[in-house]
Amino acid sequence: MDPRKMAPGYTGEEHPEVVDIRAMPPQPKELKPGQVPENLIKQYFEEGYFQLDKFFDLATELDPCREAIGGLVDELAQKLYKGGKIKSLHEDCGVFERLTKLDEEFPGANIILHKTGKLPEAFMKVWGNERLLNLMEQILGPDIAGMPDWSLRCKIPKADAATVPWHQDLGYQSVDAYQTLVVTVWIPFVDSNEQNGCLQIIPRGHLKGKVGRHYSCVGDTWYVNLPEEELKNNLGVDVKDAKTCPVPYGGILVFSNFLPHRSLENYSNGIRWSVDFRFKKTGLPNGMHGLKNDVILRSSKDPDMKIDWSMFNAVERLKIKKNSDGSIVDRKDDDFDTTISGPWIRKWELVNSNRHTDQAWKEYM
Repeated sequence: MDPRKMAPGYTGEEHPEVVDIRAMPPQPKELKPGQVPENLIKQYFEEGYFQLDKFFDLATELDPCREAIGGLVDELAQKLYKGGKIKSLHEDCGVFERLTKLDEEFPGANIILHKTGKLPEAFMKVWGNERLLNLMEQILGPDIAGMPDWSLRCKIPKADAATVPWHQDLGYQSVDAYQTLVVTVWIPFVDSNEQNGCLQIIPRGHLKGKVGRHYSCVGDTWYVNLPEEELKNNLGVDVKDAKTCPVPYGGILVFSNFLPHRSLENYSNGIRWSVDFRFKKTGLPNGMHGLKNDVILRSSKDPDMKIDWSMFNAVERLKIKKNSDGSIVDRKDDDFDTTISGPWIRKWELVNSNRHTDQAWKEYM
């Protein structure tokens, strides 16, 4: 049988005990900074998500991230300009317009930025934020690791590469992680809404503890897709029950890796910047296909530990690949390469070929 028509990512297994109320740890009697009332933690396990409209301090915690994003965009602009790919640096544009201008001159500039593996210091401070880790402790317990597949989302207006279809995060992760509960924390750097492409989720779509049958890949993207009929027949939920989640700047959306979700298209004139960080219990499989290890964020054995980002930052996960013998090597992409490929593409039946899928099958054969 043609391997492109196979779906090794689909096992049909159900592990509801991993995701439902049975997985909820005992809640603290006295709340630490950042922790929330028990009813919200129950909502996470019963509904698959909760939202906090005010969590981060803008001036001290998120504004520095905006400045770091501006630095990444400037670095990209300089590289494109020196490489003869653009005629203007567009230095007169702000952080919510400049990347769009770069992408108009060099289509795919937003993809190059999305591929960056650089974790700016301001992002490290947010990911390792004490109040955020206190919150994660309510869901995961005291031993917490950060997943390697963090993503800076540069959602420029009306761009297919920035509009993510229905999926579960586990659709991108290896099968060995199908019993690992992962908490995704989605953080916008602008007020997000239906107009600029906020997220939609389907409450209770996580409850079976099951990974639905995804398909590869949508349009000219690297995104796998969980069709509406799969949501209904395999996960027991309907898209008509989808909930739109506008999150203001300073807020967070917290959801399960088993929860079906998608992002809407950006119809505004500005860029909807966001980042997603993922957390799990230390020691459980991380689903990264052996490409990158977790970063330890909190340890019950060493409450005063300092997070070591050095090894984590030494590996850029979208710029490496695993050979058939298991060795990890540099993909040696051109600096201006606008394709993204990875082993998740080969997990699912190929129903649409494009440059991303072609590269994935070529590299991982």
